[in-house]
Amino acid sequence: MGVPAFFRWLSRKYASIIVHCVEEKGKECNGVRIPVDTTKPNPNEVEFDNLYLDMNGIIHPCTHPEDKAAPKNEDEMMVAIFEYIDRLYNIVRPRRVLYMAIDGVAPRAKMNQQRSRRFRASKEGVELVEEKQRITEEILGRGGYVAPDEIKERFDSNCITPGTEFMDNLAQCLRYYVADRLSNDPGWKNITVLLSDASVPGEGEHKIMDYIRRQRAQPNHDPNTHHCLCGADADLIMLGLATHEPNFTIIREEFKPNKPRPCALCGQIGHEIKDCQGTPREKKGEHDEFADSMPVSEQEFIFIRLCVLREYLARELTMASLPFPFDFERSIDDWVFMCFFVGNDFLPHLPSLEIREGAIDRLVTIYKDVVHKTGGYLTENGYVNLERVELIMQAVGVAEDNIFKKRKEDDQGFKRRMKDKRRRMKRGPAHMTTGQFAPQALGRRDRPEAVQNARHQAFDMRMQHNKVRRAARLPRWGPSADNKGVKRKAEDSDSEPEPEDDVRLWEEGWKQRYYKTKFDVDVSDEDFKKKVVRSYVEGLCWVLRYYYQGCASWKWYFPFHYAPFASDFKDIKGLFTDFEKDTKPFKPLEQLMGVFPAASGNFLPTTWRSLMSTPESSIIDFYPDDFAIDLNGKKYAWQGVALLPFVDERRLRAALDDVYPDLSPEEERRNSLGSDVLFMQKSHPLADFIHELYRTESHEVRKPPTDGAPFHLLLLLLLLLSRVKFKDPHFADDFVFKAVLLPGAKMPDKVLKPGDWEKGNRQPWRPQLGFNSNRQQAHLDQSGFRALG
Repeated sequence: MGVPAFFRWLSRKYASIIVHCVEEKGKECNGVRIPVDTTKPNPNEVEFDNLYLDMNGIIHPCTHPEDKAAPKNEDEMMVAIFEYIDRLYNIVRPRRVLYMAIDGVAPRAKMNQQRSRRFRASKEGVELVEEKQRITEEILGRGGYVAPDEIKERFDSNCITPGTEFMDNLAQCLRYYVADRLSNDPGWKNITVLLSDASVPGEGEHKIMDYIRRQRAQPNHDPNTHHCLCGADADLIMLGLATHEPNFTIIREEFKPNKPRPCALCGQIGHEIKDCQGTPREKKGEHDEFADSMPVSEQEFIFIRLCVLREYLARELTMASLPFPFDFERSIDDWVFMCFFVGNDFLPHLPSLEIREGAIDRLVTIYKDVVHKTGGYLTENGYVNLERVELIMQAVGVAEDNIFKKRKEDDQGFKRRMKDKRRRMKRGPAHMTTGQFAPQALGRRDRPEAVQNARHQAFDMRMQHNKVRRAARLPRWGPSADNKGVKRKAEDSDSEPEPEDDVRLWEEGWKQRYYKTKFDVDVSDEDFKKKVVRSYVEGLCWVLRYYYQGCASWKWYFPFHYAPFASDFKDIKGLFTDFEKDTKPFKPLEQLMGVFPAASGNFLPTTWRSLMSTPESSIIDFYPDDFAIDLNGKKYAWQGVALLPFVDERRLRAALDDVYPDLSPEEERRNSLGSDVLFMQKSHPLADFIHELYRTESHEVRKPPTDGAPFHLLLLLLLLLSRVKFKDPHFADDFVFKAVLLPGAKMPDKVLKPGDWEKGNRQPWRPQLGFNSNRQQAHLDQSGFRALG
C-alpha cells in the first residue's frame, strides 16, 4: 500500500509486535542435499493452520532482485520462485491450507497506480539500457573488459501483469510445482492447495481476504484458525486487523537499511554503474565469480504478531466515560479507516497529514473527542458515517496552517544540522585518535593520511554516497529537459540540489496557490472544490468497502492527481449514496492496454500494439512518449506525481472493438477470466467426497463429510482427481460480512509488560525485536499460540 514509512513507524511505536523467525536449514550428506522435514513440529513453537502467499511480493524479487545478480533466463526465475516458496513453507509449515494468490485484473482505482508505475519503470529501463551501452563503450575503449554474460537483454518487469505470456507460463509452472510437492513431499500430504493465478480478477491480497471472509461466514468455520500471510505491503497489516481473526500473523523479509546493491552492469558490489570499471577477465575463484564482490547474505524473515498489535491498540484506543459500552472491535475498524488518510493505493494522501509528523496519533486524539461528542463510531462493517468523518476533517483543517509552518521549520532545522555535521566531518576532530586507528595499526604505512575516526570515515562515505544517489534520483523527465524544476544554491557548494516549490504551503495564500498550480482553477471556484471533495469522499467509502466487503465497483476511480485539503470537507453527508451495481472487471488484454506504455507494447497482439503508437490511433493520447513528474514538495522523482492522462474506458473499448477479431485462439484464451484451482492428494479426506460428487453428477457441495474441513466448495469442472476448479461460496449481493469476533473465538494470552509501553516511542531506527533485551528471546508461543500436540 502507498504508505511510505508506515511499517517503520509501526515497528518503532509498537516494537514487541516483531519476532524473528526461527528457520531450520536443509543439510548436505555426501554431496546429497537433505531437505527439511516439515512434518516435524514447527521450530517457532507454534502451529499454523493456513498459509497465504501474496505471490507478487515473491515474483518481483525473484525475477529482478535488487541485491544480487538477476536470473539469466525465465527458467532460472521459475526455480528462484519455487525455492522462495519452499523456504516460506519450511518456516511456517501450514497444516490445512496453502493459498497462493497472484494479482489478476485490478479495479480501475488501482489501475491508475499501476499505470503510473509501469510508465515510470519503462522510462527508467530505457535510460538504464542507454547508460549501460554508453559505459560499456567507455570501458572497452580504454582497454577494459565486460563479461559477455553481463551484456544481455533487459528483463522488462512490466511483463508481470495479467494477460502476458510470462504470467501464463508462471501459472503453468506453479501447477507443476504444486503437483510435484504434493506427490513427493511428506509435509504436503494433508494440505489443500489453492492457486489463484493472474486469470482470476482481483489483487492477490484482496483475493486472499475475500477467501477468508467467505470462510468465516460458513457455519463450520473454526474461529480459532491460525492464519499466516506472507507479504511486505503495509496494507496487509490493515487487512489482517480487518478480519477480526484472533490469531493472525504476517511473515515478511526483515528490512535492512543501506544494503549494498550490485552494479547494474557488472554485478559487482561496492560501486554504482557510473563508476564501473568492467569485470575481471578471469574469475579468481572456483565458486567466486568476482573476487571484488561482497557476499550477499541470505535475507532473514520476521513475524508481525497482530494479536500483540491489538494489545497495543487496545491501550491506545480504549475510551473511558463513554455514554455507551466501548466496543474495541469497532475502534479497530475506525483505526484502519483513519490510516487511509496518510496514504493508500487508491487515493492521494491529504497534504496536511504525513505519517512521519505523527499524523496517526493526531487523528486518534481527534477521533476520541468525536466519539465522545457524537456517541458513536466512524464505521460499521465497512460502511462510513460521513457526519463524524467531517468532524475529524474539520478539526484537522483548523490546524493545517500550523502544520505546514512547522513542517517547513523542521525541514530547515534538519538541513542546518546536517550541514553543520558535514562541516565538522570535513574539519575532523581536534586531535587525531592514536593507537588502533593509526596507519601502522591498519597495516597501511604508505597511506598519506591516518584514519581519524572509523565512525567519522563511515559517516563521510555514507554522506558522499547519498549525495550521488540523490543527484541520480532528481527528475529526469518533467516540464523541461534541462530540469528547470531544480535550483542549486551557488553560494554554498555543500548544499544539495533542492526542488522548487511554487505552492509554498508554509506561506500565506497557500490554498490559492495550491488550487491554481495543481488544478488550474481559482480557490474561489466552490463547485470545483466540491467536485474534488465528492470524489475523495466516494474514494474513502470505496476503499473501506473494499477492505471489509470486497470490490464495490470495478469501474470507480479517483479522477484527480491531487487531494483536497482537510478544511475543504464541508457538508459531506449527502455527497455519497452508493456505487453503480453490476460493474465488471476489464479483461486481461484490456487492462494491458490501460496500464502499459507504448514501449511495453511487445506484450500485446500486433494490431492492439499499433493503437499505442500509430499517430492515426483514436487513443494515441493515452500513451505519451514523455510525461512530467511533479515533485509535489518531495525531493526525489520516485516520490513525485506522474502527470499521466487518465484512460477513458468508453474510448478504449470503442477502439478495441475494431481489433478484437484479430486475436488468435491462444490470445483469446489468455484474455479470458479464470477460476481458482484446488489441489489435493488422492489420500486427502476430501478426495473421495469430490470423486463421489462428480460420479453422481452433482456440482454443489452442501456439507463436507469430514470434521475440520476448512470450507464449503462450489466445484465447476473435474480436471483430475486431485485438481479441480474452485469458486468461493456465493452470497447475495446485499449480504454484509460482519466485522466481529466470531462466537467461540479464544483470545491469545496477553504478553505485554509495563516496560513495553514505556519504551514505545524511544526506539532506535532499527527496533528491538521481541521483548526487552534482558529477557529471553521471544517466541510465538508466548503470544498465546497453541503448540503442536
